[in-house]
Amino acid sequence: MSVEFREEPCRNALNRVQNMPFKWSLNPYMGCAHRCTFCYVRGFERRADRPSGEAYGRSVRVKINVAQVLRRELARTSWTREVVAIGAATDPYQPAEGRYRLTRGCLQAFADARSPFSLITRGPMIVRDLDVLRDAATRADVDVTFSIPTLDPEIWRRTEPGTAPPRQRLRALRMLVDAGIDTGVGIAPVLPGISDKPALLADVVKAARDAGATKVWCNVLYLQPGTREHFMEHLARDWPELVPSYLALYRRPYPDRATSEPVRSLVTALKTRFDIADRRARPLEPSRGKDTPRPAAEQLALAM
Repeated sequence: MSVEFREEPCRNALNRVQNMPFKWSLNPYMGCAHRCTFCYVRGFERRADRPSGEAYGRSVRVKINVAQVLRRELARTSWTREVVAIGAATDPYQPAEGRYRLTRGCLQAFADARSPFSLITRGPMIVRDLDVLRDAATRADVDVTFSIPTLDPEIWRRTEPGTAPPRQRLRALRMLVDAGIDTGVGIAPVLPGISDKPALLADVVKAARDAGATKVWCNVLYLQPGTREHFMEHLARDWPELVPSYLALYRRPYPDRATSEPVRSLVTALKTRFDIADRRARPLEPSRGKDTPRPAAEQLALAM
């Protein structure tokens, strides 16, 4: 698939966020070449009257000055070093990052400002920036999550067409953990009737433990308008027998608790069974001056 890269400057780097467990987000790009069928950002694109179907991800805005703008914002006396979620609306390590290195520039800005961040990605390219991540983690709280909804190769190919294989993400996770970076796995989104089978979830949790993940969390599929139409088209193509059950489950964007709670409970039990814990041999602890507040590390539990 060909992707158009639109090099456009931005006025602001940090975005104020509402109704989320974090107050600020940063997205070096707009649009995502990963084109996951379940991506919740498609809903935001539809509300903004931008393409949310097959055309989404074919054009990516590159915020060419985002690192410079971020440095100015982090230098403001009003900035109190709150946690910033990186990658809430686009993958910061999608293929464009190999060329533009905007995410790397932003991480360097956070490190220099001693400002904390959480980052979520499906991109093993993050290992390129181990040096910057280590530096940042000695100055402020740094938290990385690899989104790994499933290890099943068929489900992965059908639902995450532009992403690196899940096992590659696990190898990258191991490298980050070995470098002392607090790195976990988000099983998100879990797809009812597809990736929610106990054996499939156990495979992910066990693999996360074997790779050294410091934590594991999960989210069940969220289908708001924009995402819903695109996902249902692909469901009808790949798993047509599940269309009636999805129409019944998703009368609203979230399924009811009878569907979501058993999944969360099972993942909680699997975390205990496989003894998920922080086993870093060299955990990096930020050195904190008197003027540096200790932020609460925010877990970015979003289904991308």
